[in-house]
Amino acid sequence: MTHVPYYQLYELNHAAVGPVRAAADLTRLYFQNPFNPLAHTDYGRKIAAACELFERGTRRYDKPAFNLPTTLVGGERVAVTETVVWERPFCRLIHFERALGKAARRADPKVLVVAPMSGHYATLLRGTVEALLPRHEVYITDWTDARMVPLIDGRFDLDDYIDYVAAMVRALGGDVHVLGVCQPSVPVLAAVAVMNAAGDEMAPLSMTLMGGPIDTRRNPTAVNRLAEERGTDWFANNVIMKVPFPNPGVLRDVYPGFLQLTGFMSMNLDRHLGAHKDFFKHLVTGDGDSATKHREFYDEYLAVMDLTAEFYLQTVDEVFVRHSMARGVFTHRGETVDCGAITRTALLTIEGEKDDITGRGQTQAAHDLCTNLPDDMKAHYEQPAVGHYGVFNGSRWRAEICPRIADFILTHNRRPSAAAAKAADVKPATAKAPAAKPATAKARVLQAENPVPRRRSRAKPTT
Repeated sequence: MTHVPYYQLYELNHAAVGPVRAAADLTRLYFQNPFNPLAHTDYGRKIAAACELFERGTRRYDKPAFNLPTTLVGGERVAVTETVVWERPFCRLIHFERALGKAARRADPKVLVVAPMSGHYATLLRGTVEALLPRHEVYITDWTDARMVPLIDGRFDLDDYIDYVAAMVRALGGDVHVLGVCQPSVPVLAAVAVMNAAGDEMAPLSMTLMGGPIDTRRNPTAVNRLAEERGTDWFANNVIMKVPFPNPGVLRDVYPGFLQLTGFMSMNLDRHLGAHKDFFKHLVTGDGDSATKHREFYDEYLAVMDLTAEFYLQTVDEVFVRHSMARGVFTHRGETVDCGAITRTALLTIEGEKDDITGRGQTQAAHDLCTNLPDDMKAHYEQPAVGHYGVFNGSRWRAEICPRIADFILTHNRRPSAAAAKAADVKPATAKAPAAKPATAKARVLQAENPVPRRRSRAKPTT
């Protein structure tokens, strides 16, 4: 594997442009000062707009906040607090804890949202979480930027990802519904299969896979074709770089977030250029609402994170080149993953009609793999007139997709009856008290490092 020095050049360029960026921001403030007569002229507004475009185009965007302070539960507006309930070097599990008040007796289902680890932060699913909060206890995986993880904390590959998902399900007590958005669909399916095959009583009640690349041979998109044509070796030799100093993860092999962002933007370059041209016009004409919407979208879209090289290359190879899951040869820790072993976890797949990232039928392929799952525990839905992003965000997500997920979760919010379990040749799960939440941050970290199962499990430890 050869390493190209683009990351070092990227860091050098960012540092070199720093003084110019600061000067541009100062100039913007000068021409926006209401006491400056030029601020009220067309000339002054154009100068300020150009300076803001330059500053925003050369800055590095930090990880955004979820910014979900409240939600509506049973007609009552309640406060929402973000609490870290589980932690490992490459991920934190965040609970959006609702101060229920009068609704304290609600027993809403637990939902574990597994966010994509594909370049953007988990905050990209802010709209997903916001729509789920009124009717669910929501948890989300907050993946860590690989350049912020020191080498001493070890590697993180696809096998580790699967172990993390299984460990989080167990930490939440098993009576949880997992929702995998896009890239996590494959490791979520694998984790559920491993837990079911081991007879793990903590296996989730249901899993919802949304726009996920289970079988990229079906209606392949430009992204799928690129990976298959180039092959894993090409990616290893051309896009894997070492984290430069002074980042905490210095010398770690990563797939940089700025490369992923470049690929995303190049797919719709005309639209992005047009959006920035319109942003300039909005600043000049004083259309503050439109300018604010532009800032909010690109503050999120341009905030990217690095992925570990081993995770990225293994995902490319297994999912997009070899199609291992679809062919039934996907392995975890050297053992073949048998999706036919899934008999206790209900399955819902969701796709977008106009998805240009994950083609139609790629997620639905999960049903063909779960051969022993009863028909009444499986469902598929295709949302008309939405692309990839619209599957988990936007008005159609809120009005049409999220209610279907909520109904599916309620339908499967308990284990199959003893008779059904016997027919499926599995041991029914027993009722389980919720796990106690550690009182302090230190206690939560200790629990994460030394998890204590609430009941005996037949599964072998995977973390």
